[in-house]
Amino acid sequence: MKLTKLTALAATTALCAPMAMAADMANEMTIVSWGGAYQESQLKAYVVPYQEMHPDLKVIWDESSAEATAKMRAMTEAGNVTWDLVDVVASDAMRMCDEGLAAELDHDEVLAAAPDGTPASEDFGELIVSDCFVPQIVYSTTFGYRMDKVGDTPPSSICDIFDTAKYPGKRALQKRPIDNVEWALYCDGVAKDEIYDVLSTDEGVERALTKLDSIKDQVVWWTAGAETPQLLADGEVVMGSTFNGRLFSAIAEQNQPIDMLWDMQSFDLDGWIVPADLPEDRKARVMDFLKFATDTQRLADQAKFISYGPARASSAPLVGKHAILGIDMAPHMPTDPANAGNVHVYDYEWWADNRDDLDAKFQAWLAK
Repeated sequence: MKLTKLTALAATTALCAPMAMAADMANEMTIVSWGGAYQESQLKAYVVPYQEMHPDLKVIWDESSAEATAKMRAMTEAGNVTWDLVDVVASDAMRMCDEGLAAELDHDEVLAAAPDGTPASEDFGELIVSDCFVPQIVYSTTFGYRMDKVGDTPPSSICDIFDTAKYPGKRALQKRPIDNVEWALYCDGVAKDEIYDVLSTDEGVERALTKLDSIKDQVVWWTAGAETPQLLADGEVVMGSTFNGRLFSAIAEQNQPIDMLWDMQSFDLDGWIVPADLPEDRKARVMDFLKFATDTQRLADQAKFISYGPARASSAPLVGKHAILGIDMAPHMPTDPANAGNVHVYDYEWWADNRDDLDAKFQAWLAK
């Protein structure tokens, strides 16, 4: 069949469209993440295969996710946002969305559907907690401990972190109120389902900080997830909180004498936000990468390198063995029934509404 001039033009335009789009995409992208084993898993699962398709692309890493909200505020105020894609916890994504720092997204329009055609919004489901947030992983903050420094009775309860008589030695805690104040109240006798009601009062905050006072002089404060595994490996702390995937890396990949305490592990979500008002060429690149990096296979691939559960329902059946060690990854996930007997379900909305106030009170308490 002969092509008419019109259909020939249409065919030529269709063929040229991806090339034109590629030409309009920036060849440099700054990704903000958390460093360590987690960032390495992103590099292997997302960035390396994407760069194989786009060899001219230069990716710059910035390990500032812990300070993402403050830095985004400062860059936006200065009119100089240098970040292109930012990995954040869900509550920070909600804050940045509310403040207009992050772009709102139509998830079904910009993200890949599941292999069976299920729209992205259904595949991610309730994990899309903000119009600006693209979920990536389900993880937990929990505790690791040195097996050779806890005697014959290893810690079995989250409240053992407050028992310096039974378990003497330094503890590592993240330098922020999140998780610490919840654990403190729980170990001071507050029921799990009442923690946020208590924290909503000045007296409740003071109660949590008073409980933390009992171990304050034994705490090493950390800001990067890689710090606690290193502190444990070096024997500088007897136990410490960090992200479960970091502990998995230290235990399974590095054979450190560390074990995990899953009691009252704090479930959380982590994912991407796109800064608002990016130049069109940078935005085109980011959206192209985001669609690739959050499809069903890519999220399952990340679980080959670190023990975080993929945020898509369609990815879960594809989670198999560790890419290098060949061990089954499912038992190392925070959602495994053997690990999830007593969990703390993080309240994203509460923290989005109260984070600035609690941060100020926590920093004032630290300075005392």
